[in-house]
Amino acid sequence: MDALTERPPAVAISRDRTAMPAPAPLAMPAASLRSWSRSERRPRVDPKGWREPAFARLIAFGGMAAIALFGGYQMYKVVEAGGVTALEWLFLALFAVNFSWIALAFTTGVLGAGYLMWKGLTVKPVLPDALRERTAVVMPIYNESPGRVFGTVQAIVEDVLATGHGASFDFFFLSDTTDPDVWVAEERAFVALRERLPGVGIFYRHRPKNTARKAGNIGDFVVNWGGNYAHMVVLDADSLMTGETIVALADAMEKDPDSGIIQTLPRLINRNTLIARLQQFAAGIYGPVCAAGLAVWSGRDGNYWGHNAIIRMEAFAGSAGLPELPGKPPFGGHILSHDFVEAGLIRRRGYAVYMLPQLAGSYEESPPSLMDLAIRDRRWCQGNLQHSRVIGATGLHWATRQHFATGIMSYVSSLLWLTQLLVGLLLALQAAFIRPEYFTNQFTLFPAWPVFDAERAFNLFIFTMAILLAPKIFGWLVTALNGPARRGSGGFFMLTLSTILEIFLSALIAPVMMLIQSSSVFSILFGRDTGWKPQRRDDGSIPVKAIIAQHWRHTLLGVIAAIAAFSISPYIFAWMSPTIIGLWMAVPTSWASASAGIGWGLRRARLLLIPEESSPPDIAERAFRHGKEFDTLELEDRKALDLVHADAEFRDLHQQIIQVPAPRVRGRIDTDRVIAEAKLTDAQSIEDARAWLSPRETMLVLHDRALIALLAALPHGEPKAA
Repeated sequence: MDALTERPPAVAISRDRTAMPAPAPLAMPAASLRSWSRSERRPRVDPKGWREPAFARLIAFGGMAAIALFGGYQMYKVVEAGGVTALEWLFLALFAVNFSWIALAFTTGVLGAGYLMWKGLTVKPVLPDALRERTAVVMPIYNESPGRVFGTVQAIVEDVLATGHGASFDFFFLSDTTDPDVWVAEERAFVALRERLPGVGIFYRHRPKNTARKAGNIGDFVVNWGGNYAHMVVLDADSLMTGETIVALADAMEKDPDSGIIQTLPRLINRNTLIARLQQFAAGIYGPVCAAGLAVWSGRDGNYWGHNAIIRMEAFAGSAGLPELPGKPPFGGHILSHDFVEAGLIRRRGYAVYMLPQLAGSYEESPPSLMDLAIRDRRWCQGNLQHSRVIGATGLHWATRQHFATGIMSYVSSLLWLTQLLVGLLLALQAAFIRPEYFTNQFTLFPAWPVFDAERAFNLFIFTMAILLAPKIFGWLVTALNGPARRGSGGFFMLTLSTILEIFLSALIAPVMMLIQSSSVFSILFGRDTGWKPQRRDDGSIPVKAIIAQHWRHTLLGVIAAIAAFSISPYIFAWMSPTIIGLWMAVPTSWASASAGIGWGLRRARLLLIPEESSPPDIAERAFRHGKEFDTLELEDRKALDLVHADAEFRDLHQQIIQVPAPRVRGRIDTDRVIAEAKLTDAQSIEDARAWLSPRETMLVLHDRALIALLAALPHGEPKAA
């Protein structure tokens, strides 16, 4: 059999009736963060492919250090004219940390812009003649709209089949859904999708308990079925990838035996609210520059973002078993931001982790409002701060520790920025109202009044703004010089106007996000754990009452800051005015952020336009169309208990889909199950069961064949009087 006709063997199962393939277990032991030996690192298959990007790292980190030292020295000269007080030293330290943070973004942007101008903005996937190994495409889902996610996967499957390599892939829905009605709707959608695509390896699994959240969901799949596959492509519930891109990733992993994770750069699409279009534009114009810069300096010591990536199954199972962190949440327990940790552990084992930022055909969606963005940020904030417990793990590559530090700093920087503003306000307040408070450590008969070099301060402000805005300018320049990207963004003039608008709107939103992220950091430091809620993925607006409840404190703080600043000096008020105005506008800005009307208006005006709006990807249009087709099936029109009770055919199908539970350990009694069984036994009708069973008990019933039998035996009608 030649290379063109050879196809990997299919998993030996009956695809019409079996929800999952035959088990193929893989051991996935929890990795140790405390002990590690170099002997555990695998030898490199191709040492020549591991050239370290030393020059790029010199530019990124050497350049950052040089810029930070220059900025820190200039700030020191600003405040040292009359002697440096303790408060000024604090201000200087905060400035140095914040300035270092934006300096690294600048040098990364320099690398990214240079690379993209040299190599090109995007690369079309190249299809291989054949694939030797099998790949699982997995989508973890959690209380999502079944029509939308199953429609999306239908489009992905069709696209993979169109490449001619469909036999190398199976597709999995890994459900952690906790709403029984949504769960049953998922099963109905699964059956409908199999009917639409007969003979294709499409599978569905629902976990009775969503232990360890998404990481546990993926881990459960790997442990039970991972042995069937050499790789897995991990999608989020809002992910979309073309068939060519998925096949190209599988081919890249086959050709690079040292690769452990290959990450793509997902482009944001499909949303229409103001803030979603703002994020789409920023991600489309500036994102490639930042991602390319990161890819250049990190090389094969890169990172993983949790989705739209391909992972070597052996590397994942053998390296990325996540331990529980000691202590209670938010810093202990299950690792929330698992992706960074999994990448670090896989890299520690000796596999390469890298990004292909130019590879086209990878997409995702963004939150539709400022409030939804804040909810997602709260979860990410806790996960990133939790990495402070992992960053010192034994054996990690220094680049992995840098990725952890970057993630932590992305939230701590907001608190540092807020603190720097407050310290600056205190310095101005003391200079204006408080008599001698400024004595340095050296003995002196006279106070050291705060004296500032105003001209140097102004020049430093201009320099800081240039460093801060440079990555955006780089993104604008790279896009402007690329014909298809420039035309897809509305042309040179509209691209330029959109860039200015994005900078203005981002500056308006930044103070509110500073307070939101600072509040998140504080709440986590004081021990408050975040929940796990599904992300809102529609363009619906948010009630004004809810917006006011979320942002009135931000507005009040803006008023207080304005009064305090103006009472000190009109110049201080002017210095703080960007922050103050952003806080004043918190409520209307948040309302506008969730407005699809404003977003559509900007789109009609060709502002904040991205190429995917000018020329929508075919797969995105098909995914939307298939989602609407699934919606017409009215998958969520029946309550779970009623459907399983009344429809014998569906009940039989449901019992084939649910997993066989592990044998009960003697002496361990599941009180929820006992209560659910008692309620079903006591019920005289399905109406009784529906009224008495809690959502958790309903889930237990639907996962238990014995309890389903009790449910099915219940008659309709009102219970008889005792």
